[in-house]
Amino acid sequence: MSSLRRLADCLQDSEKVAAFQRLCGVQAPPEWGAAPSPPRPLEPGAPVANGNCPATQPDGANDGRCRFQGPCNVGEKGDVWHSNGVLSGGACGGVEAQMKPPKKEEKPGLGIPKKQLRRNSLTGEMICQDFTIRSPFLYYLFSLGTELGNELFYILFFPFCIWNLDAWLGRRLIIVWVWVMYLGQCTKDLIRWPRPASPPVVKLEVFYNSEYSMPSTHAMSGTAIPVTLLLFSYGRWQYPLAYGLVLAICWCSLVCFSRIYMGMHSILDVIAGFFYALLILAVFLPLVDLVDSFNLTCTYAPLIIISLHLALGIFSFTLDTWSTSRGDTAQILGCGAGVACGSHVIYMLNMTPDPSPEMLPLLPPSLTVTLFGKGMLRLLIGVVILLLTKWGMKKVTIPLACKIFRIPCDDIRQARQRMEVELPYRYCTYGMVGFALTFLIPCLFHVMGLS
Repeated sequence: MSSLRRLADCLQDSEKVAAFQRLCGVQAPPEWGAAPSPPRPLEPGAPVANGNCPATQPDGANDGRCRFQGPCNVGEKGDVWHSNGVLSGGACGGVEAQMKPPKKEEKPGLGIPKKQLRRNSLTGEMICQDFTIRSPFLYYLFSLGTELGNELFYILFFPFCIWNLDAWLGRRLIIVWVWVMYLGQCTKDLIRWPRPASPPVVKLEVFYNSEYSMPSTHAMSGTAIPVTLLLFSYGRWQYPLAYGLVLAICWCSLVCFSRIYMGMHSILDVIAGFFYALLILAVFLPLVDLVDSFNLTCTYAPLIIISLHLALGIFSFTLDTWSTSRGDTAQILGCGAGVACGSHVIYMLNMTPDPSPEMLPLLPPSLTVTLFGKGMLRLLIGVVILLLTKWGMKKVTIPLACKIFRIPCDDIRQARQRMEVELPYRYCTYGMVGFALTFLIPCLFHVMGLS
């Protein structure tokens, strides 16, 4: 046990993350030196700060836990709060550096040192760090890898699968994605390990900085999606198995290494996320066909799906204080519920029947200009409608939830951090996005002759 503990501590060490960043050409400021990683909170029930510094401000919960609201965020009374894994003054040169943003926004230095002030649009937190990018190729490669686990990728990939490739396959990918991401986000809030310490780690990403670290949900989705895609598509479609294996390995590796490169996860976080995703797939993949059949054919499926996903969302909101992971969990559950309900309605109307077993395996069609043009037109029109749906629902649900629960909506960012606002806003907004993805937009394509 002691050897396993030493191995876990070694893989969890922030210095290993910093060493990988240096190997890939991310250069920290010379004055940082080799800062030792502070100890992680290990005692159960002790006050936990979502970062590696002492907790300074409770966020309003009465459970004794504290979470950092933003690095070097200066409150109205001059209180200084710190972010997840960012040590006081080490990353931004003190409070004054945060209070005085640079005159012009700069990109990360490519070969020369630069100071970059970056702001998380959701939490308002700002991180200002000196760093140098020695390898622009690796920087953009790993930036692409980390985007494979972000909302922009999902809002392009899942619609492309359902509208242009195979709706049967797309539904199963979303079912697995919902399970994996929900369990991963809840596990984060149960384990409550902080992000790697900065310094020595350079934070190249700030959006998910308020979340806990273990396990890496990017690594989980980057493992689950390509593996599920390979397992369900091979045999249904005719293509060489080697192509699918190479795609799955490259996809998974790129996402996992990108999280270490970005300074958002330790090596242990990524390894745990990889094997946790494989465990979930081993348990739940045999049930995917049964779940999809229930979603399509059961008369009361929409009512059961909506109630179950909403209950799971309420449960996840009780696990910890506010972070971006709570909102992500609600929108994942909402999207899954919307997709399932839309699939049920379109199945009942018999508008887009799945290919019969006699037609399998399917042959990939020859790529022609017409086929490519129609596919891109479907994707363009559909994604624009999804974005408009998201924007419209956001404009309606947030003020409505604030009015119903009598919450001031002068500061939208603060209002969205209340469960009474965030849960219905995320759930309803992304539920409607999922419903439009599988029902409203395919109906529009049918009317337009783009089916």
